[in-house]
Amino acid sequence: MSGKHSERANGDNQSAGRIVIETPTKQDGAALWRIARDSQKLDLNSSYAYLLWCVDFADTSVVARVDGEIVGFVIGYRRPTDPESVLVWQVAVDSSQRGRGLAGTLLDDLFGKLVDSGVRYLDTTITPDNEASIRLFSSFAKRWNATLERSRLFDVDDFPDEHEPEDLFRVGPLSSARRPQ
Repeated sequence: MSGKHSERANGDNQSAGRIVIETPTKQDGAALWRIARDSQKLDLNSSYAYLLWCVDFADTSVVARVDGEIVGFVIGYRRPTDPESVLVWQVAVDSSQRGRGLAGTLLDDLFGKLVDSGVRYLDTTITPDNEASIRLFSSFAKRWNATLERSRLFDVDDFPDEHEPEDLFRVGPLSSARRPQ
């Protein structure tokens, strides 16, 4: 998977330009880190981690650009114990683009490509109180006519700091025949 994936019109007159979804490059790492930092909701990883994701996990990640600027991303990786599954590590959308369905569009675009390479499941972890993420992945499952299963992955006691528990959400099986239009 490389290069541009898709384009769509941006429905907001205040944000001119088309949204272009494509594979991230090393040069995108700093922008991903800034969007995650500015969200004030995501667990912020080191800037080094975002650079690595853009290089080592580019095939399982996408970025959205408007007028050349990154306004959103999905980063994920193939799970070593389950090569038919991609774990979505983070989804982030710049505040200028929130509320327009961009996160769902990014997920649909990414998994539209990944199912063609044998991916059958989307996995992600979500804290039990993160209603926005629960809605995002529930909507994804509905659009893809797939099952969503939820189970506890990490308890509070598993973390060395004050972190909430993390539930594993598994969506699938995914297939080209079930791809949203």
